[in-house]
Order: sequence, then structure tokens, then C-alpha cells
Amino acid sequence: MTESGRREFLATATMLGATAAVATAARAQRFGNPDSPPQGAVNAADNPGTTNTVVGPQNPALADQFPSAISPPPTDVDALPMFWASFNNAHKRIQNGGWARQVSKKDFAIAESIAGVNMHLSAGGIRELHWHQTAEWSIMTRGRCRITTLDAQGRPRVEDVEAGDLWYFPAGLPHSLQGLGPQGCEFVLAFDDGSQSENNTLLLTEMMAHFPPEVIGKNFGVAADAFQNIPLHPRWIFQGKEPGDLAADREASGVAQGGEPVIFRMSRSQPVKQTAGGVIRIADSTNFPISKTIAAAMVTVKPGALREIHWHPNADEWQYWMQGQGRMTVFDTGPKATTMDFHPGDIGYVKKSLPHYIENTGHEDLVFFELFRTDRYEEVSLSNWLTHLPPALVAEHLNIDVATIARFPKGGPGVVPV
Repeated sequence: MTESGRREFLATATMLGATAAVATAARAQRFGNPDSPPQGAVNAADNPGTTNTVVGPQNPALADQFPSAISPPPTDVDALPMFWASFNNAHKRIQNGGWARQVSKKDFAIAESIAGVNMHLSAGGIRELHWHQTAEWSIMTRGRCRITTLDAQGRPRVEDVEAGDLWYFPAGLPHSLQGLGPQGCEFVLAFDDGSQSENNTLLLTEMMAHFPPEVIGKNFGVAADAFQNIPLHPRWIFQGKEPGDLAADREASGVAQGGEPVIFRMSRSQPVKQTAGGVIRIADSTNFPISKTIAAAMVTVKPGALREIHWHPNADEWQYWMQGQGRMTVFDTGPKATTMDFHPGDIGYVKKSLPHYIENTGHEDLVFFELFRTDRYEEVSLSNWLTHLPPALVAEHLNIDVATIARFPKGGPGVVPV
């Protein structure tokens, strides 16, 4: 080949290579940017005059928690209402015997169906006798707790619960909670009304202080003076003596056989979905009959694995993130698509029927709860839907071949392995 021929060949090859690179970049950009104007930092990659770094006032510790908000994927478009909240920055109410912090609709506008409370009780610490106008669901996250309640037929229950156990108290039924040794307990409560507040409950002490003494005496058949030392202010959480033997407390309370169980050993229950990527356990009215207004899923996702793209057709989803870290993208009409990052103690919320996924972005198992104000858990899996259609119909929609569709996971795996 002559020198001029070689130069012509190299020039042609360079031009073809550049053309191919431009075409590849354009294709990648079209795949990652379905909107006009295109979204994401990729669009400014070749512009030296543009920076995606925040140079003004900022809180680096906070910003580092939300990489997907600082630099969203190019598929994000038009922000959804904020669906992230956290117990980590919720005000903590502390008393001798324990503390509580809460996130309700007042703090988290999107969360219309469920409000959440994170509470700790010391060994012997008592959440005083009380009841709510809403139902109460709870997951124990640490330690041990003794619970008491009375059902609508007048049947008492006294139970000990530990990490991984649930309880459910229907609206209006009285109950108490008390931490057991050696470390007390911590748990997360959920109410089936986003406006419910832990500070707005019906307390035994407040009620007794606001009825005439002679009425109280007449009610119990004793002299009114017997109540002269009752607390004039609510106790809410206070330090008491650690309870003794469970069997003795049951006998003293008149516990007998019968009535619906108010606790469910969720961490010991059989998974409804299990793959190499993770596990899903369900607690709803089908296996925990008393839980008629809250259904729950406990989800474990291995590092790098994906809680598959899905949606829930019967209720909004309230999430409590217990362990690990991950990111979630939620899609809505508009189109709108927003990605946020989550860590332990955070709360997520997804409106009914909106598709979303959750990806484990950390190096340990991701564990979180999904809660729904309904009596049963329902889910639509994207892969399960697309694998139960005529393959040619799906191929025409997505411009992919039938052989690719045949490799889609069938049956809705729940959690997709790496």
C-alpha cells in the first residue's frame, strides 16, 4: 500500500469509527433519555462550561446520603412528590422509661394511609395503658416486650414478643407495652391512618383525672377517696418494675383459651417468594386473621439484587427500611420518574398502582418492610405480566425478539438475583 493510500485508509477508518461512536452514543442517549429535552448529566459530559457539582452552600454529610438526588439517572424526569422521610431526623420525645419519635402525614404529606412511630422502652419501662381510634400494627426490632390487651368480647391476652415478631391491636381495644430485660425493647408502630399521632391517644391516667371522683368511686364500688392519689398528669411512658413470670401474669389477668392471636412470629414464617437474590414473607388476614386493616411484607434483598419492578393494585405502600441501603425509582403518569436513596431508619411511600423497583446498592443484606392499609397483600409483577401474554404482542411493543422474551423470569420471582 502506498503512503497516500495508507493515509486515505486511516482517514476513512477514523471517520467510520467516529461515525460509529457518534451513533453508539446517540443510541445510548436515546435509550437513557426518553424525554425532550434529554435528562441527566450525560448531556453535559462534553460541555467544559457546565459543572454538575454543587459549589454553593451545602451539607456534605446529608448530600452524601442521596447520590441519586444529586446526580439522577437520565431516565428520571419531572419530580414526584417527596416519597422519602426518616425517623433519623424526627423529633424524639424522651421520658424516664423510654422514648418515641414519629412520622405522620403532618410531617410527610404523601403518607395519607399510614403513620409510623419508632419507640424504645427500657427494661421495666411502660407505655401506659391506652387505646387508639385507629388500629395499631408493630414490628419488634430489638429486645423483648410484654404486651397486654383485651378484645371486644372481654377476653384478655398477655404475651411476650421478641425481635422479628408482629402484633396487631384493632381500633378501640385497650393495651399496654412494657420492656423486658436485659436491654428493654425497640419497635416500630404503624397506624392505619396517616394523620394519627402517638401524642393523640386515649390514656388511662388522663381519663381518670377528668371524671368526677364520686363517679369513679361509684363505677368501681369503692369510696371516692380511694382515688385521691391518682396522677393528675398523663404518664405516657414511665419507668416501672420489670414484669415477673409470664405464666403468673397470665393467671392473674384471667387469660383463658380462645380469641384471635394478636401476635405473629413473622421472622419464623415460611417465605412466599425465595430466590438466590432474597426472600419475601407476608403477614395479612390470610395467615394473621386479626390484622384486617394492615397487610405487610418483610423483604430481604441480597447485595446487588433487585426487588423486581412491580406495583400494588389495592393500596398505597408505606416502607420501613431496617438494614442495608438501596435505591428506589417510582414512575407515574406525566411522565414522572424519580429515584431516591434509602438507609436504615428511613421511610418510603409509593402510591397505589405506581410501578417501582428497589435495588440493593450496599455490601450487606437489605431488609425492609412494606405495609398496606388493606386486609390482604396484592402485587402485580411486570415480568409475570409480560410472560403471560402472546410473545409476539410483547415483541411488537418493545421491539425485541421473541427469544429474548423467553428468557424473562416467569411467575414473578419477587427478588431478582445478580
